[in-house]
Amino acid sequence: MKTRFTTRENSRLFRFALSAAIIAMLVLACSLPAAAQKDKKKKSEAQQPADSTNPLVPMSDENQIDYMISEMLGAWQIGDVEKLHKDYADDVTVVNGAYAPPIIGWTNYLAIYQQQRTRIQQVRMDRSNTMIKVAGNIAWACYQWDFAAVTDGAPTTAQGQTTLVMEKRNNHWVIVHNHTSMVPPTNTGSTNGNATQPPAH
Repeated sequence: MKTRFTTRENSRLFRFALSAAIIAMLVLACSLPAAAQKDKKKKSEAQQPADSTNPLVPMSDENQIDYMISEMLGAWQIGDVEKLHKDYADDVTVVNGAYAPPIIGWTNYLAIYQQQRTRIQQVRMDRSNTMIKVAGNIAWACYQWDFAAVTDGAPTTAQGQTTLVMEKRNNHWVIVHNHTSMVPPTNTGSTNGNATQPPAH
C-alpha cells in the first residue's frame, strides 16, 4: 500500500531536507578552513628550521655565544662566507698576529680572509679552554686554538689564542671585535716555514 503525503507534509519534508542540507554545508564550510589552518600550522612548525636565536629549548647567553663561536669556526674552516657574516657585525674591528694595522669593517676583513683562504686547503681549527663572560648586551670570550692545513701545497700547523668581544643586536650575538694572536712555535718542526698567518677567526 503506497503512502501518500499531503501537500502540507510534502512541503514540511522538503523544508526539513533543505534545512538539513544547509546545516551540513555550513558545518562542512566551517570545518574545512579550520582543518586547513590546523594542517597549515602543523606544516609550518615542521618546516621551521632550527635556529640558535630561537631554539626549542631556551639557551643561556653563555650557551648561545658558545654555539655561535662553534658555528663561526665551522663556517671559517669551510669558507662559507654567508654563515661567517651572520656572526660578524658589519662594523667589526679585527686585529691579527701579524704586525699590521687593525682591519675595520666586514668588507675589509672579508677581502683579506678570501685572499688568504685561496692559499689553504684541508683546513682544521680546534678550539679549547674557552672562557665566556656576559655583562648585559656585551660579552667577551677567550679561547685557544690549534690550526692545521695545507698551505701552498705544504702541511702547516699553528697554535694561538683569540679574544672576541660581542654585542647582542636584534636578539642575536655578533662579533664586534676579534683579536687573534699566533703563538711562536716551540721548535722549528712544528710550523712549516711557508705558513701563512691564519686569518682572524
